[in-house]
Amino acid sequence: MSRTGRTGSFGIVGSVMLAAVLAGCSGFGGDVSLPANAPRVIGPDRDRDHVRLVRAFGGEGRAPQLQQLLTDVTNRLVMATDRPDEAFQVTILNSPVVNAFALPNGRLYVTRGSLALANDTSEVAAVLSHEIAHVTLRHASQRSELQARSALIERVAENVLNDAEEAAMAQNQARSTLASFSRAQELEADQTGVKVLARAGFDPFGAPRFLTSLGRSGTSSDGQTGDRLASHPSTNDRVSRALQAARRTELPNGETGRLAYLSALEGLSYGDDPADGVVKGRRFVHSRLGVAFEAPDGFSLENTSQAVLGSSADGDRRLLFDAADTPEGQSLEDVLRSTWTDTIEPGTLTTGTVNGLPVVTALSNGKEWTFRLSAVRIGSTTFRLIMATRGNRGDLESIFQQTLNSVRQVQPEEARRIRPLKLQIVVAQRGDTAQNLAARMPIDRPLERFLLINGLDRNASLKVGERYKIVVE
Repeated sequence: MSRTGRTGSFGIVGSVMLAAVLAGCSGFGGDVSLPANAPRVIGPDRDRDHVRLVRAFGGEGRAPQLQQLLTDVTNRLVMATDRPDEAFQVTILNSPVVNAFALPNGRLYVTRGSLALANDTSEVAAVLSHEIAHVTLRHASQRSELQARSALIERVAENVLNDAEEAAMAQNQARSTLASFSRAQELEADQTGVKVLARAGFDPFGAPRFLTSLGRSGTSSDGQTGDRLASHPSTNDRVSRALQAARRTELPNGETGRLAYLSALEGLSYGDDPADGVVKGRRFVHSRLGVAFEAPDGFSLENTSQAVLGSSADGDRRLLFDAADTPEGQSLEDVLRSTWTDTIEPGTLTTGTVNGLPVVTALSNGKEWTFRLSAVRIGSTTFRLIMATRGNRGDLESIFQQTLNSVRQVQPEEARRIRPLKLQIVVAQRGDTAQNLAARMPIDRPLERFLLINGLDRNASLKVGERYKIVVE
């Protein structure tokens, strides 16, 4: 969560439009439409779009060795396609979510969350090959899905950069992809991607391996758990078909490039960017803005560059926490009135303090949701905590007060103790187990995360002398 300024209503009731625009396939992603015969040249106009999209999705990741590896991989893949003269350029996005997508002009994007999930060069090559296939097959153009490219870029950037609630909820629901493809197109990109992967000399089984890890991460092909729709292929279906495609290739024993990939991966940032705050379980701490809070039992939190989103398992209770630039001297009452476009119930604005901080609260009743609003001031920064329940659930007041009472100022000493996490590559020694390597990781659910990022089953034994990823401070 970064410090932003905006007006608008809470994304729970306003995110449908942007979520539809951003819906697509996490891990193996999307494409924005252009006319089929449009030239794909990466020029100044497209660079402007690129800059705005990179800003919208977490900024550009800085990893020179890994960037060079991805560039080399992309060049090899392009030479193995039916369009070897076309230009492609890959960018690492500074986002912990597992996601990749492409623009029709040859811009490819892969998040560091996807890079952390991959375990060798052939797996990340499979991700890039799938995205290249979407572009070379002109899928977005075939569907005529988002015909005005410039209008789409404008719309995405405006919402993501200027409307934190819309953007954050859309990212939570759709994992920030740019277009949705049909089942047939998604599977076609998988099949073409595997063929190109093998032609380029990479292990074609890298594709089903990565898709298997994607499924284990709880992220389906559109960023949600479970199958998206009957018209969209499930991860299990994609794994099965990718396996079949790999077995049919003429070069099934291609290069995996595990050592080179893990060497390039070492030191990559993992998880939330501390500059935007850190989620640990139900707790959120932002050292730079000096604020922390704790969500109620049963809530899961997700931190985006714009806001912190929380939700109960059934989705019927949600929260948003964000920071806003406000005019100097503006009262907290006016903050709520000016940043909440729906009706605030008359007589519900109340003032008080929480942990020594000034606070104003209010109530707003929507058509499907009931909202408890608050604005809290720490120094010159105003924070909003908004809780919502679907319908008239009786526990809104209690969970709102519980969460509001946890909002506090973070002292400098505590802030200094918050350090960024990164990936470290270790060599398994005799006697090492998944459990004892995971125990070295200062994160929630360390064993689960260790198995996930290393592509291991729960009962897998470690191989002495093999390299594995762990998360360290």
